[in-house]
Amino acid sequence: MTGTAQAQDVTLRRVKTRNPDREPPSWLRFVAPIVVGVLIVVLWTIYVASGAAPRMLPSPIAIGEEFVLRFPIIWEDMLITATNALIGLLVGAILAILLAGLAAAARPIDGMLAPLVAALAVIPIVAITPILNTMFGASSQFGRQAVATIAAFIPVFVNVLRGLRQTRAVHRDVLRASAATGGQTFRFLTLPTAVPYLMTGLRIAASLAVIAALVAEYFGGPADGIGTAIATYAKSGRAALAWAYVLGGILIGLVFFLVTSLLERLATRRSPV
Repeated sequence: MTGTAQAQDVTLRRVKTRNPDREPPSWLRFVAPIVVGVLIVVLWTIYVASGAAPRMLPSPIAIGEEFVLRFPIIWEDMLITATNALIGLLVGAILAILLAGLAAAARPIDGMLAPLVAALAVIPIVAITPILNTMFGASSQFGRQAVATIAAFIPVFVNVLRGLRQTRAVHRDVLRASAATGGQTFRFLTLPTAVPYLMTGLRIAASLAVIAALVAEYFGGPADGIGTAIATYAKSGRAALAWAYVLGGILIGLVFFLVTSLLERLATRRSPV
């Protein structure tokens, strides 16, 4: 029996080694996007060089040259857009966490908040932005920040509320049997369970906040920011510079996404089993 068991163990190991469904190597997750990006740039360059591209589609080389040449002014507008997005993300996340905590603690509050959250989720950015910019004045960034706040609020609220309700009854019973207070139950059970959901909501909200802040700059407000510059230079026919600002917006979104993704990964690794 011992020899048979050893033979079976060796066979299982060989099957696992040859399993084609095993996870790909970690380096492939980094190399694959780079290869795809390089391929897109090469095809883009060939398409523009062929003469079939529209007039407002310059080559990646021209865009890169404009980005490097105009980087100081692009950087200033990037800071403005990133600041509006960051303020919207933080304020929206804080409001979402507080309201989700109230909704999880009391069903009547959940019932009152559900229609409000549903209404906010379907508000078009292009519809509410001009109203907010007009309401708070053409020299104020508050309207843009408010739009980013609304965009960030929804995913954080939904995910945090879901996370607060993920605790198992058996775990709550164990703490109750150990004479744990409500605060201790929240600290040692509810909060650690909800943190990964919060990080997921923040990752989603980060991208939405950047998009909302950028789009809000198209519809009034101060004459600064990435969105305003893109619209201005596109209308004036300076396609390469407009696309250079688009590249600046992409970089802002990547930074927000990478930071929140890293926080999500750290929270997931430390989450309770």
